[in-house]
Amino acid sequence: MSQEKNDWHSDHKKSLTRGERAADVLRNAMGSWRFVATFLLAMAAWTAANVVAGRPWDPYPFILLNLFLSMLAGLQGAILLIAAKRQDAISAAMARHDFETDTAAKEEIELLLEINREQLELLRQLRAEGRREE
Repeated sequence: MSQEKNDWHSDHKKSLTRGERAADVLRNAMGSWRFVATFLLAMAAWTAANVVAGRPWDPYPFILLNLFLSMLAGLQGAILLIAAKRQDAISAAMARHDFETDTAAKEEIELLLEINREQLELLRQLRAEGRREE
C-alpha cells in the first residue's frame, strides 16, 4: 500500500514549468564532472581534427571554436541565473514555511504552558486544602 507523498517539496516539484525543470536539469548536468570531461574531450577532438586534417574547416587560432565557446558561455550564464533565481524563490518559500511552522509551534507551546500553569495552581489548591483538613 503506497502512500502519496504530499509535502511542500513534492507540491513544489509539481508546480514547476517545463522551462524551470529544463533549467534544473541543465544546471545539474553542467555542474558535473561528466560535463567537464565531455567538454574537454570535445575540445581536444576539435583541435586534433583541425590540426591533422588536410583542409581544416577552422584553422588555428580556431575562430569558429571561439565563437561556439562564447555562445556556450552566454547560454550557461543565463541558465545558471535562471536556476539561481529559482533556488532563491525556493529558499524564500522554505523560510516562510519554517516561520509559519515555528509560529504555530510557539502558539501550541504557549497553550501547553498555560494548561501547565492551571494544573500547578490546582495542585497548590489541593495541597492547601489537604493541609487545612489535617
